[in-house]
Amino acid sequence: MARKAGIAVVSQIEKRILLVRGVRVMIDADLADLYGVSTKRLNEQVKRNRRRFPEDFMFQLDNSEKEKVVANCDHLAKLKYSPVLPLAFTEHGAIMAANVLNSPKAVAASVHVVRAFVRLREMIAAHKELSHKLTELEGKVNKHDQSIAALFDAMRRLMAPPEKPRGRIGFHADRE
Repeated sequence: MARKAGIAVVSQIEKRILLVRGVRVMIDADLADLYGVSTKRLNEQVKRNRRRFPEDFMFQLDNSEKEKVVANCDHLAKLKYSPVLPLAFTEHGAIMAANVLNSPKAVAASVHVVRAFVRLREMIAAHKELSHKLTELEGKVNKHDQSIAALFDAMRRLMAPPEKPRGRIGFHADRE
């Protein structure tokens, strides 16, 4: 039963992972909610430990990115009127945030966050492999289509009546 509960938690977390700047991230409000702290508290800890969060762990959204996130994610509608631009945490940044918060709930939740990121990565890898196989199959089908079209064309030419009457074959004596 605990395994099913873990899967349910991971699937809920997966819904909160977004693609921003070509990177899978979680917004600070979602991460704070998972870790059981306020967004303000999470951001305070991040500012106090700024050296632990390089650009590949965390970055701040710009206005257009914030608008897109708010427009596409109903649960983040409260960010629409916030004057502060949200932070986006990568997988490593989410783990580091749990470390700087250092609460039992944050540590426990970080395990589920990591599992969600890993599961998404595995799903993407499977889709890439499937996409590659489909592309390969499409190429084979196109070759077969061309071969079949050429075969039908040749059969039509064989079945068509001759364009001009042919003369008789063989020796013919003139009958004059």
